[in-house]
Formats: sequence, C-alpha cells, structure tokens
Amino acid sequence: MTSRTHGLPKPAWAPPAGKPPLASRLLRATWRRLPPGRHAVGWEPGLEVPAADGSPLITDHYFPRTAGDFPTLLVRSPYGRGAPWSPMYGLLFAEQGFHVVLQSCRGTGGSGGTFDLWRNEPADGRATVAWLRDQPWFNGTLGTIGPSYLGYAQWALAVDPPPELKAMVVQVGLHDPHALFHAGGAPRLETALAVAVGMTYQHRGAAPFLKATLRLRRRLRGIITARPLRGAYADALGGEPPWLDDVLTHPDATDAYWGGASLAHVADRLRVPTSLITGRYDVLADQTFEQYGRLRRAGCESALLVGPWTHTSALQHGWPEVFAESLAWLRAHLYGDPGGLRPTKVRVHTGGEDAWRNLDDWPPPAAVSPWYPTAQGHLTRQPPTDPAPLVTFTYDPDDPTPSLGGPLLSRTAGPCDNGRLEARDDVLTFTGPPLTEPVDVLGPVSARLTVSTDTGHADVFARLCDVDPHGRSVNVCDGLARLRTDGQQPVRTTVPMSATAHRFAAGHRIRWQLSGGAHPRHARNPGNGRPPLDATTLTPVRITLHADSALLLPGPTTAPDAAGPPTHDDRSEAL
Repeated sequence: MTSRTHGLPKPAWAPPAGKPPLASRLLRATWRRLPPGRHAVGWEPGLEVPAADGSPLITDHYFPRTAGDFPTLLVRSPYGRGAPWSPMYGLLFAEQGFHVVLQSCRGTGGSGGTFDLWRNEPADGRATVAWLRDQPWFNGTLGTIGPSYLGYAQWALAVDPPPELKAMVVQVGLHDPHALFHAGGAPRLETALAVAVGMTYQHRGAAPFLKATLRLRRRLRGIITARPLRGAYADALGGEPPWLDDVLTHPDATDAYWGGASLAHVADRLRVPTSLITGRYDVLADQTFEQYGRLRRAGCESALLVGPWTHTSALQHGWPEVFAESLAWLRAHLYGDPGGLRPTKVRVHTGGEDAWRNLDDWPPPAAVSPWYPTAQGHLTRQPPTDPAPLVTFTYDPDDPTPSLGGPLLSRTAGPCDNGRLEARDDVLTFTGPPLTEPVDVLGPVSARLTVSTDTGHADVFARLCDVDPHGRSVNVCDGLARLRTDGQQPVRTTVPMSATAHRFAAGHRIRWQLSGGAHPRHARNPGNGRPPLDATTLTPVRITLHADSALLLPGPTTAPDAAGPPTHDDRSEAL
C-alpha cells in the first residue's frame, strides 16, 4: 500500500538503526507467559511532535524491523517513557507487529509547556495524530492503549475521534478525575497523595520516583494527623503540586472547577471498538464498569475483562492475562484477525472460588436480595417489623477508624484479614449464618441506610466481607458516604459499595461491616461541619443505625454454572 499525505505520496522511510534501550530488553527477557515476538524491534527516540500550542512533545518510536505496512499504537503518558512503559508497550507491541508511538504529555518527561491534569489532552492528542499523518511509516490505521492516566488520554482523543482510530484498549483506566479524588463527598486522601507523587516524580525516572515514594511513606502519619491538613503534605512531597489543594477542596462534581474534566460522555456516542480491563480491587474499577455500561447502551462494540487485581497488580501479576487480552483486541480490529477473541463479551475472575467465568454481559441480570441487621449482630433475610434505632456507636476523628486493604494505589491494597479492624469498638459487624450452599454475588453491591447522628455530620463506611469457617474475615468490596443529618432526625441514604464477582462457599458466612470512616483512605470527617482540609478542632460523633437498614446484594442466590474448571493458567496469582 502506498501511503499518501494531502494527496501526495509520502517519501520513502529508511528505518534508523537504533535498538530499544538495554534496560528494556533485559526486563523483557525476564517475563514469562507471554507470546514469542514476531519481529525484531527498532527504536527512534527523542522525536519532537508539536503540541496544540506548539510546545514540543518528546516522543519515542518503536517499530518492527521488517519490511511491510504495520498499524500504529499511540501511547500518551505523563509518567515518562522509560520503564515500565518502554518494555511493556514499546517493545512488546512492536515485536508483535505494531508501530508504537510512546509520547510524554505536555510538561512531563522533557516535553515542553505546562502539565495540566486534564485540559490539554484532547487538543494534544489531535495534534499528534496530525503529525502521524505526515510520517512515511504511518499506514492510516491507528489504535490506542494504556493504563490509568494513559486511559484518560485515550478518552480525550475519542472526544473527537480521528477517522484513523480503529480500536482502543483502556486498562485500569481513568475518565473522571473528580471521582478519582472524591468518593461519596469525602476526599480520597491516600489516593490523592499517591497520585501527586506519581505525577510529580515518575516522569523524572525510577530513582527520583522511588525516593519520593519512600519519603511519603515515612512521613504519612505526620501528614494525615496534621491540623489543619491543608499544606501538611508539601514537605513530604518535596514541594506542593499546584493542583493538589484544588482537587481536594472541590468535593462537588458540578463545581465549575471540574468543568470539562469528566469524559464519561464520550462513551455515550463512541463507535470505536473498545476493550476495557480492570481488577476487582482496582481504585478505578467503578469508572471502568460505568464506561462499559455506557458503551453497551450506545451499541459500541466493547469487551470487559475483570481480574483479581489491584490497580498496580494488573500490570504485574496480571500482565500476561492483560497483555493477551489487549493483543487479541488490537489484532482483531487493526489487522482483521479475530482468532484470539473470546466467545463472550465479558470475562470475570470470581473471588472465593479463584476461577474465571465467561459472561454474556455485565452485570448479569439479577434480582436484589436485601439482608437485614439485628441488634444481636446477626444478618438475616427476615425484614424488620419496626424501623426503630438498632445500635449506636461513637466515631472519634481524633482516633479515626483506620483503612485496611481494598481499592488503593499503595502496596496495602486488595483483600486482607479484617480481624484487627473488626475488634475495634467503633466498627459494627453483622454476620449471617453458615451457608448451606454457595452464594454468588455478581454485580453492584450497596447499603441502604437509615442513620441519625448527634452532631449532624458523619461518614458511613460499609464493607462486604467473606468469613471462612475459621472466622477469618476478608474484604470483598466497600464504599463510603458523607452524611448531613438534621438534629436527631434519621436520614436515609444509599452507599454504593462498588461491584464485585465473588462466591461465598458453603460453610462460609456473609458479613456486613459498618464504621464511621476509613482513614487515611478517606480524609477523616471532623464531625462538626468544618472542611476536612481546614479543620483544627475535631468532634466525636454518635452514629445510630436503624433497623430498616439493609445490605443489598445482587442475585442469583445459588451458583450458576461456571465457565469450566480452572486450569493452571486460569488460576490467579496471589496478590
């Protein structure tokens, strides 16, 4: 095929002689359970691509060192172009037959201009595609791929998708910055600090990033206990990122500050085939589930893979599965080779049985099954006859209920034993009887609460746990809501607890855990109405749960047939 630009043939391209970085090649050699490469790989580093404002966007080009036309993958990142991005995307996909354009976003990795959390990506993505059209090796077929903020860069390009864009692979991806930094009205403090370190230091190289990560870890307790919280993180971060205070002090998604930040609407009208990948403990799992629903309602060809991963382990333990899924999607839509696609749109890993299931859609059709708490700490299917106050506990923000596991960006993310958390006086547990047969929970979980407080200001953190026959309680999914009550009058609210895929085995028990927070995952509620970043006084809160509250689980309540017995490759690696 002859490539043309503005009706004129493109000049012949002489591939440069450069090899990918030695560190990338060495790392690639250590990876197992990946398909063998099809091509030797060349490398053309340090290209300057004009951004929308003319700033140079530093770009590395990886390519198959084989004669012929190959489609192109665009990977735009604020985290630099070295490890792990160079071997994971540049090298691995080039050896499978793709040109890979790995680019540093504006103001990062040597690129000119100033980095902005969201405002530059649509225009800079379009400017990069305009540059691609002039490259002699570009054959007019384009895909995008990448995780986290690299997923946001993909949605940004899809705001006005170029005709060349034929496929997207969004891995543990972001589309709504507000939802990354806030949940249920409360700041996601620990996530915000981790993002600040990543955005500030990762593009500078592995050593500065590691140093900054360790410094934050050492100083975290001093930050999260400071009064006021605002500014306490500057020293630990080596200087305060200019955007950090702003994102933490704007909890309302409708605030003008967040105008244009969310790209959720892009999926409502997208026609580009899109593969979405997440993990059950991914901090961005809810965003992935939301976008999958939008894509399906819009009639866009889409697929969903949900593994047993956290945000980071998806790209570590889960990488062989993630890479295989991504490669199959790209080959299907950029090469016209659907041979690697699975027969169903959805594939999920089910916790509790450690097996993969192929599903026709997500979430699968299911009725909602309410489970009710009792004053004795039981969880029952029998609805209460009286919605009276059931139990009261005190949340003290000066000794906040700690966070433990769950969807985080830190090394403590994922499932864990909740025993020491549930031993606290400020944590309620309601536990069902030992199950006589398996119970499958596939889909969104929520808590319908009737709550009253004595100060009018409180948070409620709700968590679903699996209790084994030995009494070990492991978190499955959870969520938090910030409440405003009027005196002693109870309020009704629903706490979304994310979606999950989990089998409670026979002999296990379902547990509903409730508390007044999860700190420092969420900034503590001062208890007195003061903004959490500015509060210098803290007020203990008495929180009363009423009997008509319920844990809402999706059915069916008996286990359907699984996708088949798990093989060695179907079983997850331990998190």
